[in-house]
Amino acid sequence: MDKSIKQKSREFAIKIVLLHKQLSARRKESVMSEELLRCGAGAGAELAKADCAMGKNDQIAKVYKALQDCAEAKYWLELLNDTDYLTEFEFGDILKDCDELGKLLIVQIKTFRAAA
Repeated sequence: MDKSIKQKSREFAIKIVLLHKQLSARRKESVMSEELLRCGAGAGAELAKADCAMGKNDQIAKVYKALQDCAEAKYWLELLNDTDYLTEFEFGDILKDCDELGKLLIVQIKTFRAAA
């Protein structure tokens, strides 16, 4: 698997963890930020699992699950922004990372499918 996608997912997960800490401590928001934490960090975890997949189809499924986690993270980010828990700067910065990760995941899935 492409090393850059793993690095991007790790950097995204770190930003999500830090955002969760901030939302929990400063803004006293826990429900939405915990959902964001689960799926935002989950994308990278699925990519780690993909390295140990039992075959190409299993590997594709795990990368697809990472894409689903990324899409869910985007939903929670938008909801947190729409309810004024995030500043426009916080939202724009992390949303950009989320979108970039999603695009990389789509390319990875297409690459795996072409090779299968």
